[in-house]
Amino acid sequence: MIDANALWEKAAAFHGHVCGGLTIGYKASLYAIELLDLTFSDDEQVVCISENDACCVDAIQAILGCSIGKGNLLFHMTGKQAFSFFNRKTGKSVRLILREKPAGMTRDASFAYFQSHEPQELFDIKETKLTVPEPARIFQSYTCDRCGESTGSNWIHLHGEEKLCPDCYEAYDRFAV
Repeated sequence: MIDANALWEKAAAFHGHVCGGLTIGYKASLYAIELLDLTFSDDEQVVCISENDACCVDAIQAILGCSIGKGNLLFHMTGKQAFSFFNRKTGKSVRLILREKPAGMTRDASFAYFQSHEPQELFDIKETKLTVPEPARIFQSYTCDRCGESTGSNWIHLHGEEKLCPDCYEAYDRFAV
């Protein structure tokens, strides 16, 4: 059995304050734990694709162990309060979409609203639109021939005999405005 209060405290400590956005990520994490039998991901067992980069993501990082550095927190920016969770061990996944709250709420009222509702009351469950991403790769690095900074091979552009990083490379596009 999970200690929801301890998880809330952990998320709040990580984020630095409490707010409605943090509560959304907290409730989404609790729901994902329930639906997919998740535990804290010490590697890449749990994956989250968040469709926003707001406060809610901090709760997901703190509670589920998803992080950009481990490669198991990714962003598919749609501006939606939607989160796809994947359990690599079982192959199961779920997409949680926040339902609309009542209109005209103050910031404090929104916080109270999210805090007082169970995850099942806050989110619609849908099938994931995206497939589980491949595990993170480690790329060989190359030195950019213009700026001298090291860049992963996946991002190097060849320009004649030069190896250029994305900052130094000028793309050719005859249709660019």
